[in-house]
Amino acid sequence: MHIRPARTSDHDAIWRILQPVIRAGETYALDRNLTRAAALAYWFAPGNSVFVVQDGTDAVIGTYYLRANQQGGGRHVANCGYMVAPEAGGQGVARAMCGDSLGRAKARGFRAMQFNFVVSTNARAVGLWQACGFAIVGRIPLAFDHPSLGLVDALVMHRSI
Repeated sequence: MHIRPARTSDHDAIWRILQPVIRAGETYALDRNLTRAAALAYWFAPGNSVFVVQDGTDAVIGTYYLRANQQGGGRHVANCGYMVAPEAGGQGVARAMCGDSLGRAKARGFRAMQFNFVVSTNARAVGLWQACGFAIVGRIPLAFDHPSLGLVDALVMHRSI
């Protein structure tokens, strides 16, 4: 796997990753009918640094963004969003992106990383983030309307860098 900054030429590949995750509506608090343009605008929002993961054939199999979680007095805490292509699940892509993002965040002077809204039923993500040193520091009761499970909690996860 190779991780590099995203380019405009990656937009189609990134959309192929974002679309099924957004349409499933199980892990991100985004409108399930979000258009390609709106999804890419969200992912590439001002202040986001976007990266892609390529496999051995140079196919894009994952993407993440890195940004400051807050402005002003909270700008020393990073925030990321990660998505993996469905066909690359279980291959360590998310773990690689997390490690890469922590290194880049540290190099940029961030002192911590926080995930603001991890859907509690996303057991793979919760377990992975805990394995990467994140702690659950907050629980938002019934904050996410899961398409098949109904209202479920969202977690706030944090780790120092």
